[in-house]
Amino acid sequence: MSADNFTWLVLGWAALAVLLIPAQLWLTPGYGRHHSTSWGPTLDNRVGWVVMEIVSPLALLAPFAATGWPGSAAVAVFVTLWLAHYFQRSVIYPMTMRTGGKRIPLAIVAGAVVFNAVNGWTNGYYLAQGWGGYTAAWLYDPRFLAGLMLFGLGAMINIRADRHLVSLRNPDQPHHYQIPQGGLFRYVSCPNHMGEILEWAGFALACWNLPAAAFAIWTAANLGPRALAHHRWYRARFPDYPPDRKALIPGLF
Repeated sequence: MSADNFTWLVLGWAALAVLLIPAQLWLTPGYGRHHSTSWGPTLDNRVGWVVMEIVSPLALLAPFAATGWPGSAAVAVFVTLWLAHYFQRSVIYPMTMRTGGKRIPLAIVAGAVVFNAVNGWTNGYYLAQGWGGYTAAWLYDPRFLAGLMLFGLGAMINIRADRHLVSLRNPDQPHHYQIPQGGLFRYVSCPNHMGEILEWAGFALACWNLPAAAFAIWTAANLGPRALAHHRWYRARFPDYPPDRKALIPGLF
């Protein structure tokens, strides 16, 4: 594929994320606390999570298997960050789940597989082609260094928030929820989503390329509406839910 055609493909993919924001604000995917039988056949929650998350690192690595390694230290860092995130999401996190037999719709898993496959492949293809021209000097570029720090901050926020949420769950009562307290939960309902958005914004800054930016846009377009849905759910379920707590951005949103 030519560089021009690839650019138009990724621009179209990013535009689709923006166009789908209204639909995502209106339609809440029926899994987790929003589980709904109207979403059709289901499978075990842990299995579904592994299946839909493991696709992304495989899709990222596939172009390298086809074209070889471009020999760039910066690309090695980008790939390492991607694999580290998805090792956490597809291996470590599912092992910690206390889902107590909860199910996830196959439709959700299928949609996530497509999402992760496209984002993984577009980022992997760009990096494997060597189009970024990442020299050793890029490792000292302010964009790379700032992006790396933002990625690390986001990962720390995401993992800590997920662990806190897991600690509140009783595997024998999978539909029993509590109000999370402490840390960034004092300010927002979904610091886990905030952290993941920060991660991929940092990745896009560090890479400074279109596929990484498109993935950051998709992440925000997906998790922003999801955080709002969680926030509304908490307020509806718990009359004593902290009134000053926001959904995603402290003091704002």
